[in-house]
Amino acid sequence: MVYDIQIGNYKLGLLESVEITKSVSVITGTAIITVPGVVYNQSLDIENKVKVGDPVIVKLGYDDDLVTEFEGYLQRIDTDDSSIIFNCEDSIYLTRKPVVDKQFNKTSVKEIVQYCLSQIGMKNLNCTYDITYEKFVIKDANAFDVLKKLQDDTNAHIYMQGDTLNVHPAYIEKGGDVVYDFAVNIESSDLKYRNKDDRRFEITVEGIGLDGKKKTVTIGTTGGEKRTIKVFNVMDDAALKQRGEEEMKHLSYDGYEGKITSWLIPYVEPTYSVRIKDKEYEYKEGIYYAVSVTTTFSDQGGVREVEIGRKLAK
Repeated sequence: MVYDIQIGNYKLGLLESVEITKSVSVITGTAIITVPGVVYNQSLDIENKVKVGDPVIVKLGYDDDLVTEFEGYLQRIDTDDSSIIFNCEDSIYLTRKPVVDKQFNKTSVKEIVQYCLSQIGMKNLNCTYDITYEKFVIKDANAFDVLKKLQDDTNAHIYMQGDTLNVHPAYIEKGGDVVYDFAVNIESSDLKYRNKDDRRFEITVEGIGLDGKKKTVTIGTTGGEKRTIKVFNVMDDAALKQRGEEEMKHLSYDGYEGKITSWLIPYVEPTYSVRIKDKEYEYKEGIYYAVSVTTTFSDQGGVREVEIGRKLAK
């Protein structure tokens, strides 16, 4: 097992562990890098060699085969009696800058995001989400706050890939492909198989119109398990319905739900199509969407925990 970790101009020579978390449903990708604070009864002086905001790159692998697992920025340094902990964020770190107050009328998610990026000097955007607002207000906020609000409102997948901000409906973006086989490379799992017909939902989305009155849109199966979503920015009826449909994608499907634990190889990240093979239960096999991946690297080995979303194909 080998690693190459650089923070600013400092290259780490000692390492206890790294934990990298990436997700399409959580805006912030993170890396937690832990190094020993004391070696041979002497305190290390790393904290004086790096500073908050320094770029961070983490490469992990075996022998000479290193893969870039994380690129971002140092957000915070923590210390305890025996360790120094570097808390890092991916390029979403750059969105934690204030934007000028603005009220949008008859606008879209893309227009709001473009405005925020222009305010903070970021350019690269990949947005396929066309949900609309009758009114959206930005006040005393930074760009990150606005992105988080948009995600809460719409259930969009909002995440960084390199220096590009991605905003998409759920399960649209396609990354690579990976195969997991219970007989080959699945160390453990907490997967549960469920049938779509066993769980029916009636989803009501509540919003406020420009006249200040509450309006609702309901989708799903009448008499099914009831879910209510409250949207506090002003959307039209079509947008409220779309919000409900996005929620339904997460709730209603035939197939597995849960997590798989495997090793550093094969490589996988959110948006990958995950084929699960099981000779004992072939009817459960299928291709699923990778929603999040947590990668842990230490002297105990390299481990990936992969959370899957809905089934994409058999």
